[in-house]
Amino acid sequence: MADADAPQIAYGLQGVVIDDTHICKIDGEVGKLYYYGYSIEDLAEHCSYEEVVYLLLKGELPNAEQLAQLKKELGAARGLPYGVRDVIKSAPKTSIPMDVLRTAASALALTDPAPADNTEQGRYNKAIRLIAQFPEIVAADYRTRRGQEPIAPDPELGHAANFLYMLHGEKPGDQAARTMDCALVLHAEHSFNASTFTARVIAATLSDMYSSITGAVGALKGPLHGGANEGVIKNLIDIGEPANIKSWLDDKFATKGFRLMGFGHRVYKVLDPRARILKKFSERVGAEAGTTKWFEMSDAIEKAMLEREKPLYPNVDFYSASTYYMMELPPEVFTPIFAVSRVAGWAAHVIEQQANNKLIRPKAHYIGELDKPFKPIDER
Repeated sequence: MADADAPQIAYGLQGVVIDDTHICKIDGEVGKLYYYGYSIEDLAEHCSYEEVVYLLLKGELPNAEQLAQLKKELGAARGLPYGVRDVIKSAPKTSIPMDVLRTAASALALTDPAPADNTEQGRYNKAIRLIAQFPEIVAADYRTRRGQEPIAPDPELGHAANFLYMLHGEKPGDQAARTMDCALVLHAEHSFNASTFTARVIAATLSDMYSSITGAVGALKGPLHGGANEGVIKNLIDIGEPANIKSWLDDKFATKGFRLMGFGHRVYKVLDPRARILKKFSERVGAEAGTTKWFEMSDAIEKAMLEREKPLYPNVDFYSASTYYMMELPPEVFTPIFAVSRVAGWAAHVIEQQANNKLIRPKAHYIGELDKPFKPIDER
């Protein structure tokens, strides 16, 4: 019998507003995304990732002098500590890259010169250190599991170009660097999503930046969050050719509980604005690489999904998958790339949470038995 006094439960915290924030605004009804009031379209077209890092951490876009100072700080924070290198090298070659990143992020705390400094400046310093070293961790793991030596960052390269350089061992062309830079801008922040909320819950206990970011990495690993882009490319490879799309989709949707990775979103009711931008990059990268099949298949799947009885729109994961794949990035690094970008947003939320902190402690509705008779162990 239903409990007349039972509270109304918002499963998954759907629709629950838990706090104020200055950082990010999402309008899911019309498909708009803002970082500190700036539209994602303007930021993606006109700003570098470094500018967006400054915006997220400081609340305003930098001038030339401020941007130069930020780049100097990021440069000074680069260089993996030997202890973190050892963590990466000691990981089994069969390890999941996100597990290595999560473990290395935690290990960074052990090498922080001021681990207990939780002042405003201390939090900023830790944020810069994590943002600077996440690309190195991902690249070092990528190369180590292939029997190659990690590559030190090039002080002449920007954040996105350096990441590609440390992965492949050669300086990327301007278009590849620009594509990666834009992808990092698009993934940098997205309000109180699962990983960001995880970071804020941990930060609300007044734990440190490293604990918060490590928890966020763990949340991002899940296939219903950051892991979806890896699922997208696996589906494209499984389909194989454009001619197979309809039959593949029909077969999959005939399976109870099937969920097509890269489609649908808890917030957006229309097209994810980031997907719209990445679609253009996917088409451009494919044309330049002379491999248009993956874009053409993605476009065809999008159209097929919009023609279904219950249309679904692509989200940011969908076109990032084909873009990365045509840039010769293996699926195993797709979700780590997400983390390389989103670490800036996570850090911004940790800073905001602790600036006006309240311990996050929701209630639960207990539906189990009460006053059960206790039996000693020899009577059970």
